[in-house]
Amino acid sequence: MAERSFKAQVQDLKLGAGETFTGEGILAITKALLESGVGYVGGYQGAPISHLMDVLADAEELLADLGVRYEANANEAAAAAMLAASVHYPIRGAVTFKGPVGVNVASDALANLSSSGVTGGSLVIVGEDYGEGSSIMQERTHPFAMKAQMWLLDPRPNLPSIVKAVSDGFDLSEASNTPVMLMVRIRSCHVTGSFTARDNQRPKLTVKDALSNPRSDFNRVVLPPMSYAHEQDKVKNRWPAAEAFIRERGLNEVFGPKDAPFGIVVQGGMYNGLIRALQRLGLADIYGATEVPIYVLNVTYPLISSEFLDFCQGKDNILVVEEGQPEFIETQLGSFLYRAGSGVKLYGKGLFPMAGEYTGAVMLDAVEGFLRQAAPHMLSAQVRAPNVDRPAIPDLTKTVPIRPPGFCTGCPERPIFAAMKLVEKELGKHQIAADIGCHLFASLPPFEIGGATMGYGLGPAANGAFDGGGEKRPIAIIGDGGFWHNGLSSSFTNMAFNKSDGVAIIVDNYYSAATGGQDVMSSRADNASKATKNPIAKALRGIGITHVRQIDRTYDVAKMRDTIREALTTPEKGPKVIVASSECMLNKQRREKPLTQKAIKEGRRVEAPRFGVDEAICTGDHACIRLSGCPSLSLKRLDDPLRDDPVASIDQSCVGCGNCGEVADAAILCPSFYRADVVHNPGRWERRFANFRSRFIHWLQHRREARRLTFGPAE
Repeated sequence: MAERSFKAQVQDLKLGAGETFTGEGILAITKALLESGVGYVGGYQGAPISHLMDVLADAEELLADLGVRYEANANEAAAAAMLAASVHYPIRGAVTFKGPVGVNVASDALANLSSSGVTGGSLVIVGEDYGEGSSIMQERTHPFAMKAQMWLLDPRPNLPSIVKAVSDGFDLSEASNTPVMLMVRIRSCHVTGSFTARDNQRPKLTVKDALSNPRSDFNRVVLPPMSYAHEQDKVKNRWPAAEAFIRERGLNEVFGPKDAPFGIVVQGGMYNGLIRALQRLGLADIYGATEVPIYVLNVTYPLISSEFLDFCQGKDNILVVEEGQPEFIETQLGSFLYRAGSGVKLYGKGLFPMAGEYTGAVMLDAVEGFLRQAAPHMLSAQVRAPNVDRPAIPDLTKTVPIRPPGFCTGCPERPIFAAMKLVEKELGKHQIAADIGCHLFASLPPFEIGGATMGYGLGPAANGAFDGGGEKRPIAIIGDGGFWHNGLSSSFTNMAFNKSDGVAIIVDNYYSAATGGQDVMSSRADNASKATKNPIAKALRGIGITHVRQIDRTYDVAKMRDTIREALTTPEKGPKVIVASSECMLNKQRREKPLTQKAIKEGRRVEAPRFGVDEAICTGDHACIRLSGCPSLSLKRLDDPLRDDPVASIDQSCVGCGNCGEVADAAILCPSFYRADVVHNPGRWERRFANFRSRFIHWLQHRREARRLTFGPAE
């Protein structure tokens, strides 16, 4: 169950020529694919492009009506391999996944595709995950495009430009027989706007038609001597064809006056940030009208030397806005100037930082610094010689606590790591390797479990070097999404083949939770178009792993603790795997909350558990907090002068999972936790009994108070 449904929005994908389409960037991309006559689409979810797969899934019926094949691929490599359909057949295909890690997974298939070349237009839509909101290591997709010689589009972040880039991408691919990458950042994915729609186009050749008329050409097979010919074809034919197409179709854009002695070259995706900086300096308006010449690279690879040199005519200074490192674009543009014998001075890194996201403040400072050197007369007197210093940016770390990413309230993964901490207390620390997914949060306080991440599905494989028969067994942690993505083939077959004596814990929360709650093979939900309900334990036994333990309720901390201890201490040799299953709480809430609200509204009886802490009993040990880390658990100070230590307290965000009490009970028997069942729409006898019980408790409290010894005021 995906975290967001686009069932209503996908109806707009049926809009025809002349009608106005309004929506998010990911919906606009889907509409552009249909308008371009795409024949098949696929991909693998991952931020910031996850929702594009959700849109395609919700639009599956419309795609089928148009004769478009849709596939939710097992991983990025499988998605990229789909594009093989366009090698021999003139079918337009598109796949999507995140970059650069998704590109890394898909690199083998993409490199082979680029070598053989394509007959039909092939588009790889990459969600560039770079900057302060990123969930991965800080790299760029750009060097892969250069390495494989795939053309890279980076359109301005507005809907008309994005839609045009999709259409141009297919045309460029077919004109040069080369796959094309379309890079979109998070702002492009979720920007809202409008564009004038065109009619959807059925593919000129469907995959069904292609199956009926199979084709083959050994010249496109990536084997010597054909692979040598492929490289020559790239350089002598495909590259010049791409450059000619980009130049003739005007894919790159120039804005502003032509006769200024300075200018700015910017990646298309950074255009909005640049315009905003110029606006704040009084040199542009909100509609993009600028007093500074701007050369917008909607195609960042290949760069067109003739276009750039034409832009530099009559200019002495050029600023290059290129986010990330190393400075590929700046270096190549500098090479163009050097070979042309030009005296234009190039600015870029130095004014801009080498690494890090170009936020509004970074962009403003760099552009202002450039203009102070290249055109100080363009700056206002207030900017050139301010009468007051800029207001100091307060150090928010002193007032706002640093909030690292962590598990959601009620997350079923939390008790797994609480159990591991209890085992660690008994057996000491172990070598632990983590995988990509929600469970990676366990490497942070309060758990501090796992210290290395090598890639999606590679957690157990990352411990391969430690499987050497030491005194303690290594532990690996992997999620169900990672297991089906790459883990089964790369990690667990590796464990089985090498007779590993390590322990692997598979966190099975029924979905690919970290990427948005999409179904996986082992999901327990019914899915009309996908094969679910395939147990992970069955797959493990199928590759020869015999020590497999299935736990269907991870909240049982004591059972989790005992199972992990058994795996670490058993004399049995060979791989030991624990499948810890409980549904992702967020997805469970998304599924159950509307049903619960509907039932309450209809007057039906609904019972909801809530947990609390008895302040009079709590000792202030706080084991519940240390071993669970639940956001709904906090500290509360009492008015009692005889009790200095704060007690545990549960706030209203509690979802009633009971993990805090389970943890406290597993660590040290704690009687302070209690459960209260909140009943909506109770029956008549329930209400009467509740009133009677309340009056009786009140009478007991009053009687106790009356018997209590008290002292009057001193005379």
